[in-house]
Amino acid sequence: MSGIDPITDFDTLRQAMADNFEQPEGPARNARAELLLAEAEKLGIPLAVIEALAHQLKVYNYSSEKDKMFVPFARLLRMWDEHPEDFDEYEIHSLHWVFKWMSAGMLDQPHIPLASIEKWLGEMEHRYRLAGHSERAVRSAEFSVSAHLGDLDRAERAYAAWLAAGRDTMADCHACELHGQGWWQALRGSDAEAVELWGPVLEGEYSCAHEPHTVLASSLVPLLRLGRVDEARANHLRGFRLVRAMESMRGAYADHVEFCVLSGNEARALELLAERPAYFTDSGDPRSKLDFMAVVALLMDRLTSLGLGDQSVPGPVGRAWTASDLAAHARGEALSLAARFDARNSTSYVSTRARARMNQPPLVDRLPLGVRSVRPAPAVHTPRPPAGAEPAAEPDLSALLTEARRLSDSRSPDAIEAWAAVSRAAEGHELDIRDRAEVADHAAMERGPEGIELFHRAAELYAEADDPGEALAARARAAYVLALTGGTEEALAAVSELYDGVLALYADGGTGVSQTASVLVGRARILMHGLDSEAGVARRPEAAETAARELLALAEPHVEDPRLASRAAEAQAMLGELAARAGDTERAAELLGRAVETYVSAGLQWFAVEHEARLAGIALHRGDMEAAERAARAALEHGGPHLEAPGHAQLHLQLAEILGGTHQFGPAAEHALEAAHWADEAGQSATLGAWARHQLGGFLVRQGRWAEAAEILESALPDLTTDMHGDGAIVQTQWWLGDCLTELGDHREAAERWLQAADIARHWPEQRDHAMLAHLAAEALGNAGLHAQADQAYARAGDLWRDLGNIHGLIRSLRARAWAAVRTDAGLDGARELMAAAVRECEAAILDSPGASGSLVELDEDGDGDESEEARLRLVAELGHTHRQFGDLVARSVPDDAEEDEADPSYEEALGHFAEAASAFASLGDELLDVRTAAELSAGWLEADLRRPAAAVARARTVLAAYAGLEGETAEARRAEAENMLKLMEADSEG
Repeated sequence: MSGIDPITDFDTLRQAMADNFEQPEGPARNARAELLLAEAEKLGIPLAVIEALAHQLKVYNYSSEKDKMFVPFARLLRMWDEHPEDFDEYEIHSLHWVFKWMSAGMLDQPHIPLASIEKWLGEMEHRYRLAGHSERAVRSAEFSVSAHLGDLDRAERAYAAWLAAGRDTMADCHACELHGQGWWQALRGSDAEAVELWGPVLEGEYSCAHEPHTVLASSLVPLLRLGRVDEARANHLRGFRLVRAMESMRGAYADHVEFCVLSGNEARALELLAERPAYFTDSGDPRSKLDFMAVVALLMDRLTSLGLGDQSVPGPVGRAWTASDLAAHARGEALSLAARFDARNSTSYVSTRARARMNQPPLVDRLPLGVRSVRPAPAVHTPRPPAGAEPAAEPDLSALLTEARRLSDSRSPDAIEAWAAVSRAAEGHELDIRDRAEVADHAAMERGPEGIELFHRAAELYAEADDPGEALAARARAAYVLALTGGTEEALAAVSELYDGVLALYADGGTGVSQTASVLVGRARILMHGLDSEAGVARRPEAAETAARELLALAEPHVEDPRLASRAAEAQAMLGELAARAGDTERAAELLGRAVETYVSAGLQWFAVEHEARLAGIALHRGDMEAAERAARAALEHGGPHLEAPGHAQLHLQLAEILGGTHQFGPAAEHALEAAHWADEAGQSATLGAWARHQLGGFLVRQGRWAEAAEILESALPDLTTDMHGDGAIVQTQWWLGDCLTELGDHREAAERWLQAADIARHWPEQRDHAMLAHLAAEALGNAGLHAQADQAYARAGDLWRDLGNIHGLIRSLRARAWAAVRTDAGLDGARELMAAAVRECEAAILDSPGASGSLVELDEDGDGDESEEARLRLVAELGHTHRQFGDLVARSVPDDAEEDEADPSYEEALGHFAEAASAFASLGDELLDVRTAAELSAGWLEADLRRPAAAVARARTVLAAYAGLEGETAEARRAEAENMLKLMEADSEG
């Protein structure tokens, strides 16, 4: 039979249905359920058919083919009415439970008349009453119908009756009920009350197959409306992971798309659409299709409003779509579906709500999510002036010149743009020579290497304007650009001549301090740049230091002038950099701090940013985390609106790393998030952005925010490269991702991540990480039920631990292999061999300790005796744990129904190991009291199983004596177990 194994009996059928339900949601699972029903009918057992129908109902409900539920349910109901004796207790409960699915299912199908739905509510109420069930589920269903119709008064009454009715076995789980209650509050405009109701589900107190999935999705827009954007972001990252692979959750998926549109993450929304092409066309659940198409229209209208109507977008298969095309299509589909519901309901409520959803304005301009997502660039439009409008007045050129000079004199970052405005306004106008010189000079500053010639042109114009000092300054700027393009020696020769000239001119009163300082700063910059040049002359730090000191001496007396304050501060910063290069970090910090103070005092804080970032790095190097944090925060504050996107990214990332270094993981994550956002804005998603996401994921891991971290790390991984970020970053990202997936219960995928990381780490000279990753992968494979693969990974880890001389890792890998072997063909005998090997390794290591030649025991470098003794004691403890696990493994291998003669040898063997464990732990004193008494109690129960009550009593009393006078949870638990053992033994004796 295609798709499933042959069904030979009822038990095989049940196993096949259980296996099928574990498969991913979708048509394939549904088709197998249909085949299983056909096989069930061949068995000639009514209950088999009932269970197969119930299975079919279940998979239809959790799929996109909800419309198929009604036929099997009608058949089940008929079977119940005709032969209720064929149903067992579980199937009776299931039949009544599914009444609720039918109610919701009918509501979601616009072709089912409203009269039929109302009749069904009455039928449900009647049958629940006959079965003795509370009306809570009935009133909940009535509430859903009323809310869908827009009959809000009836919905309020049903809502109150729902909450007033007692809970019984037919009531939805707490998580589902709280979702519905919160949804109603949000619909009625009470977002805060909704989020409060959802709290226990969001915090993990209640859950089920579809919760917190839908609560996380439903909470997104209410949280945005409340301004609680951090929670909204977290719920999106957590929730989307849950719904991504679940075909039946198109409505919740739509909520995530909507959230992205309303939070300025249009690119992320497009990515979500691309992941689920079938959602555009699946027709089995019209109500969720309406929700989905409404948010598609919302997204496409948003893109069109941004001038991106012609952008290619994912849409229904079969044709290429632009945003504007899909906007019209999706809106039409949504309104057509809404009209079908309204026709059925004889209202306009569904259409009104659909239009409101499609027409929502953004709630947040831009909410960084951390995952890679580059915002679509809006098209540039030049709006036409309205008809009859007066033409805009031309800018006042004189005013523009005045403003540009004011900004230049104050060293404002806006000066360049002000001079560009002058240049544009001057087209067609005749400027005097001085004005033309300044326009050319400032234009050259924006052109990089191409500006050299323009600087020289400005110098000529300054000379014509009888300003020889400014002419020399312009040529000095040209020389610096020349140095930056590789002509360091040529630039140095040029600036040396300019330097001599400006000093002579200044001495004769032919120019001012500002122009002279401009030449001196150019010379100092070239010499500083030359420190990294291959040219021998230019690499002399003494020359650079002399130039910086000369500049400082000239400018420092005039710091009341912002232009000269900036020169003095730059000179101080140069000296600080030279001190850092010489290894004098204390002096470097002092000089850079003075530079920052000079800038800030002169109102030039934007120039301080680079040096504050450098100060943060120096403080970090010196281990002064407080100073590092202060400097990094100051850099961000002073950069403010003047920073470009790359600067924002770098500074936020620097502060994130500093905060992470002091375990301030929450604030660190916030800044790493900002760094990732700004890196995306700067077009550096694959470089700086990937590193920021890597760091952000790590900070989230350290806070236990596993789902958010996994989403971020998965987003970072494709962009992390060995060349750009190093293979260590890739391994660490995979490692963290494995941690996350393990916590989320996805053990198989966690193992894959760790194995991928191990494959990189195996090439490293130091193999400890390789061993750790192999061991972690083995644990995950075991947890995933892949025991043969787990054994292979544990064996690999064990070999690595042995090579590393890590006896503890080796022993633990052997023990883990033993537990895995029980579940493989190796069986109990193979497990015994591995446990015995672990015992031998422990005993040999103890005999070899401390520090004997060839020992596997790791000692400190100087072979300190205290360290050696501690290592020996750790080995004794490891031996105790190994015997304890050995005993546990053997004892558990005894079947519950084993006869005494079969069980006793295994119990004797296990008892011996528990006794050895207790002895080993006892030799270590009270430090391992709790594990020693656990071994004693295990031994005591085995003595009882072996019909030795006196020995069991002795062990129980040993435990009670050990905890005499001790308090605490473990002490109380051990005493209670020991006392229980005593009572049972006394009862047996009396019997």
